[in-house]
Order: sequence, then C-alpha cells, then structure tokens
Amino acid sequence: MADVSGNTMRAALVGIDFNAGDFKASLEELALLARSAGAEPVTTITAKRNSPDPAYFVGSGKADEIAQACLADKVEIVIFNHALSPAQQRNLERRLNVRVVDRTSLILDIFAQRAQSHEGKLQVELAQLQHLATRLIRGWTHLERQKGGIGLRGPGETQLETDRRLIGERVKMLRTRLTKLRKQHETQRRSRGRNQTFSVSLVGYTNAGKSTLFNTLTKAGVYVANQLFATLDTTSRRLYLGADVGNVVVSDTVGFVRELPHQLVAAFRATLEETIHADLLLHVVDGASPVRMEQIEQVNEVLREIGADHIPQILVWNKIDAAGLEPGIERDEYGKISRVFISARSGAGLDLLRDAIAEAAGSGAAAPNADEQEGEEAGFAHADLLPATPHPGPH
Repeated sequence: MADVSGNTMRAALVGIDFNAGDFKASLEELALLARSAGAEPVTTITAKRNSPDPAYFVGSGKADEIAQACLADKVEIVIFNHALSPAQQRNLERRLNVRVVDRTSLILDIFAQRAQSHEGKLQVELAQLQHLATRLIRGWTHLERQKGGIGLRGPGETQLETDRRLIGERVKMLRTRLTKLRKQHETQRRSRGRNQTFSVSLVGYTNAGKSTLFNTLTKAGVYVANQLFATLDTTSRRLYLGADVGNVVVSDTVGFVRELPHQLVAAFRATLEETIHADLLLHVVDGASPVRMEQIEQVNEVLREIGADHIPQILVWNKIDAAGLEPGIERDEYGKISRVFISARSGAGLDLLRDAIAEAAGSGAAAPNADEQEGEEAGFAHADLLPATPHPGPH
C-alpha cells in the first residue's frame, strides 16, 4: 500500500487474540498481506480480549498504546487483522491521527492492484462498492447534511442518499455486465462439454504455488511472485496427456485465504465457476507451511460456499524440496489417487502428477472430495507429513 507519490507506507499491524487458536499464523499472514499491498510493517501490537470494544475494537487504553507506537515509529497507516465497523474505524482514525484500514479493506486494495482482465476489474470494483456502501452508514457525518447554497438547492436529497443511489446504480450496471460475461463463459463450457474435454482446476491457498505449477504443466507464462494474490484472473490452457487421453483443459484460479471477505466470494463467483464446473480439482498445498492443515480447511470452506465441494479432488503436496519429502503418490482404501507429492519449481514428481490426471480422466473420477478426506487428514498431520512408503507411481 503506497502513498500518492508511490513510496512504501510505514505500517503498524494490530492483532487481537480472541482465543481462536491460529492467532500467530493469522498475524504472519497479515504481514504478508501488508507487504503484498505495498506497505512495510514496522511494528506489531497485540492484545487479548474476550470480545471487541464497541467504540475502538481494542479498548481506549490499547488505542493510546497504538497512538504512541505510531508517533515513535513514524507510522503512516494502521492495519487491523479484523473487520472494523464504520464507527470503530472513524473513532480510531480520530484518536490515532493516521489512516486506519481493516483486513477486508486491505484485501480489496490488493485485488484492485492485481486485477488485469476486464472481468477481474469489474469484479473488484463491484466488491469495493459493496464494501463502500457499508462504510457510508455513519461513516462521515458531513454526508448527512442536505445540499444547500446558491445553485445547489435541490429536492431535499442529502449527500448520503445521493451517494447511496449512485453506488446502487453502479452496482446494478456492474452486475449486468458480469451476468453477460458469465453467459459467455457458460457458452464456452458447453462447447468444451460437447467436445468431451476433461477439465481440471487448480485450487489452493494463496501462495501455495498454483501458478508455478500451472506454468510448468502448460508452459503458459502466467505471472508468478512470492506474494499473496499474485494471480487473480482465471487462465485456461490445454495440456496433452498422450494418445490414450488426448487434451485436457487446465485452469488456474485465484488463491484462497482465511476469512476471505464475503464481498469477494460473491463478486468472484463468475471466475470461480471454472472451479464449480471442473471434472477434477487439484488442491495445491504448501507442504512446507506449518499451518498447511488449517489452510486446507480454509480452501475447503470456500469450495463449500461456492458449491464445488462435491467435485473429485486430488491433494497436490507442493514444495516437497523445502519440506524434505520425496516425490510419490498415495492412494485411498479404494485404490484411487488421493495425494501426489511434487515440487513445481524443480519439476520433481510432475510425471506422477500427469499420470494421476490421466488416470482420473480415463476413469472419469478421482479421490473422494474434501469432506470425505477430513478424518484421514488429521491422522496424516500427526505423522508430520511423512508418507510411510511413497508409491513409485500409479498402478
């Protein structure tokens, strides 16, 4: 998050522990989000509470502590790892004398920076306007005043009502455009269906390596960076898997993240429909992440929300070189492939992954979906991700 001159803003991160269990990992992710937005975290302030303070979210004493830290570290922006109400945000900005943003606004800002396609930009704008509409409620008191003065006297409509109406009209127009694009995507999908083309979607937590894997498999040249939400727009390419299977269509999708703002899930539904209509999901997991199991559950939660939890899924354990694992394949009790261990960067295990996709395309099915694997996931976590004896390949 840069200022108007393009310089990196000095940021203070604020996280409140409500005994959720994954507080440390959530704070680390907030730092990554801040850097992805262009800010540089210079200090982190934490506290424990049972419930948010209605006025300041953190309480007046902690707000004073944040204000002192802002002065000491020359902080220009304070980023909360939580969703703030309009009143809380306004009260904090008055007390701290710096700009305050919450987690939702931060993610929306990153999406606005990264969207490249026409559809992606429309979806981001829709999400931003939906979020802004909630900020207008008690957000700025000057908007409540009626227009007045020479040449400005109108029918009595307040500025707040005008802004709401303009936002509503823009939201309606954006939804109309996105509906038209969705119909175009549906036509393309029907065409693929008539050609009986097997479709595969890469899903996973952001920064798990989906785009690197996509590029390695399809030679697509999609933008890759070690940052959150490097890829926002769905990209599809054909992948040839030999004479027996022929071509399959592989799609790279936006990465998921914990507490993904519901405005984004709704706005990106058209993009995520590539996932809903896939024949197979390759759920890419950062095998070197200490919170990989929580990330898997976050992805599965979003898949349930968009109605894609019924699609056959193979877990692709990526970054095995960093995790100290070997390439291999695991099968479930029914003999179907459930996991493939690979490194997208080095190419280790990619031949096994191609074989797994070919086997799924040939049989028309893959491993059970995420809900059926949950029990097995817990046991696998206790084994510290070390498969007993990785199979050399599918039988």
